[in-house]
Amino acid sequence: MERQLKFFFNFLENDKKLSENTLQSYKRDLKQFRRYLEEYGIHYNRVKEEDIQNYINELQEKGKKASSISRCIASIRSFYQFILKNKKVKADPTVNIQSPKIEKRTPNVLTAKEVELLLKQPDNVDLKGIRDKAMLEFAYATGMRVTEIISLNIDDVNLEEAYVICKSGNKQRIIPLGSMSLKALKEYIEEARGILIKNENEKALFVNINGGRLTRQGFWKIIKFYKEQAHITKDITPHILRHSFATHLLQNGADLRAIQTMLGHSDISSTQVYMQFQDEGLKDIYRKAHPRA
Repeated sequence: MERQLKFFFNFLENDKKLSENTLQSYKRDLKQFRRYLEEYGIHYNRVKEEDIQNYINELQEKGKKASSISRCIASIRSFYQFILKNKKVKADPTVNIQSPKIEKRTPNVLTAKEVELLLKQPDNVDLKGIRDKAMLEFAYATGMRVTEIISLNIDDVNLEEAYVICKSGNKQRIIPLGSMSLKALKEYIEEARGILIKNENEKALFVNINGGRLTRQGFWKIIKFYKEQAHITKDITPHILRHSFATHLLQNGADLRAIQTMLGHSDISSTQVYMQFQDEGLKDIYRKAHPRA
């Protein structure tokens, strides 16, 4: 892929006469995409539409803006059209990929009652139920991204001090655990995880029924199962639990900067989207009390 990228960048610079800034954007986007392919062992000329969509999902989970993702898709599409024309691939995997809408949309959130109904669904009488209860409580209590949750190791959780260390790239943040989440997590670690794991060296906090690290897809399936059990008509994903976490904190008077820290947003503007869910009384209090409002 490195060789094809070199040809492509040369084409953009010499034939298309792109500006230096635009060229650098292409390079950043495509080098990041190349690292993703290398991480998952996917050869550039065997990339499928599903691989592109999974990459987009990962960018969204990392909190990338819709505008950045749209630009990235455009870069990848241009690259594949170039190598398709040069017969290095048989098809363009981006042909059916839709770019996300740029305008900021209202995040889908659950009401407090819907969250309570969802979290009541796992029956913690067996190992799977105990694990699922802990996972759902944990996801709602921390607001962590699904990729961050499944990447957690057992040592990242401090049960005595009731917090979790979330590591994302070179950054890390400490997120407190509420009493309900802590209780469910303790029960899972003490009564279920040790039986589920097949290898004592397994470091993953949340494991599947085979004892290995839970996957992103596995997490989504679990949430979908309990959504249906609860007869909730709204779409529920791990990211919607994250939105609900932030919204409910803000509605109950939490400081926006604190929520930004817990969510791991680098830009406060990403957190401010939740302001629209506050009632007017809370908005007034916030504007008067918050030094940066």
